[in-house]
Amino acid sequence: MVAGIPIASFIDNTFSYEVAMAFFAIVTAFVLVATLIFVPSMPVEERQSYREQLAVLKKSIMWVSIVAVILLNASVFGVYSYISEYLGTVTQISPNTISLTLFVFGGANIIGNIVAGRTLTNSPIKSIFIFPLLLSFVYILLFFTGQFVAPMIIITFFWGILAGGIMANINQYLISSSAPEAPDFANGLFISACNVGTTVGAAAGGLFIAQMGTQYIVLVGILSLILSLITILLRNYMYSPTKQLSKSALAQD
Repeated sequence: MVAGIPIASFIDNTFSYEVAMAFFAIVTAFVLVATLIFVPSMPVEERQSYREQLAVLKKSIMWVSIVAVILLNASVFGVYSYISEYLGTVTQISPNTISLTLFVFGGANIIGNIVAGRTLTNSPIKSIFIFPLLLSFVYILLFFTGQFVAPMIIITFFWGILAGGIMANINQYLISSSAPEAPDFANGLFISACNVGTTVGAAAGGLFIAQMGTQYIVLVGILSLILSLITILLRNYMYSPTKQLSKSALAQD
């Protein structure tokens, strides 16, 4: 996100798309070798049965969280998947400037990760609720000022903080906090839900481009955020301390 996408975009504009994909293949091969050499083995001390792990799928809050993650990821990648096209046709900037803008987005992800760690530690419920509102505001600005270069780069920076850094942490929090008894399986569900959201968002973005034009892919993000906010409110109600205390009291009775 930080360096790979801007570099691949630059290689694509300078040489070809095939060379860019070859670059990714080489980098991935190096990462595989480095992982085998440098990442230490972490043997399982207490193995969980498949039944114990799959039991988390019986929890309604888990499914609500999965839907929320799908919608949040769709809200980002429904737009980001076509951001190069947007920058080229709507903002009308050069290919090299597009690569620079993508680098700004990726660098902002690092700041977003730092911010997310602090906000989710101190006030997770409030942070999760505010995030769709802030990102919707960014998309509205993007829609009305996307044809101007300087505002677009500034907006992309704040978008990167929210979409790349904070959102990824929120998504993982939504899933992991729904299944603390099976953290490894929850992490797998998190990755799967994100991938589904990316697919749904990219497909919706393609439909909007085909029917309305590149400028309107921002609407995919806004609509997904509205739906995600409804889902988050439902999840917050299900996961509220009052509801949890009521369940504990019933269990004791």
